[in-house]
Amino acid sequence: MAKRPVFLPAPESGLVGERLVDFEWFPGFAAVQKQRSIESLHAAASTDFGMNRLLEVSTKSLDHLGVRLSAFNLSVSLPGTERLILMEAAFQGSKVFSGQGPFPHLYEVSSGREVRRFMKDLPPDQLIGFRYANDDWELTPKTAFYDWLYLTGVRQLAAEDDSIDESLGAYEAFTDIEFNPKKSINCQARSCALYVSLSVRGILHDALSDPGAFVEVLSSNGYGVEPDQGQLL
Repeated sequence: MAKRPVFLPAPESGLVGERLVDFEWFPGFAAVQKQRSIESLHAAASTDFGMNRLLEVSTKSLDHLGVRLSAFNLSVSLPGTERLILMEAAFQGSKVFSGQGPFPHLYEVSSGREVRRFMKDLPPDQLIGFRYANDDWELTPKTAFYDWLYLTGVRQLAAEDDSIDESLGAYEAFTDIEFNPKKSINCQARSCALYVSLSVRGILHDALSDPGAFVEVLSSNGYGVEPDQGQLL
């Protein structure tokens, strides 16, 4: 058995709701095993909470939309240029540690796994913030920078494909089978739920107008405002 969170757009009470679900885990690295676990998670969420329209957001998703919205596939435009960057590369390459970073050369990397390998090989260090497009991001709200990149990427994708917003709005909740809250902080499924929540509220455009406005929207709604001390690589 395993536990994973399910994230719900919550426009009436905060921005994103979370439910922890117990489900049968199918061990193994093969995609088919991950997909069996996804089906098990979604079935348990349906039984426990009555949620029947869930989207897995990862490269292992059985839904093409979920695969497209993976941070390993989603791209963002570097502000002030027409340059597209892999979202995962933009996030990892913008990390600033007490003794190293950022790593803008990662913006050129098109493989999320290659980006992860580079970061894994770095010596352990204290994460102190992010620097991206001449903007400095603090660690509070604790997932703000990741969310900013992800929502920006989804909005850019939706501008090219007007079916994205309608499709996302049809889902009750979002999952990411790879995300373990005991080991990680940022989650693409949570970010996806945040995108839908801000869209439903009609404040997505204003929230993404600039980093300061985005942080203000998150903070004023109590989203990720608890300082997370001791974040490491």
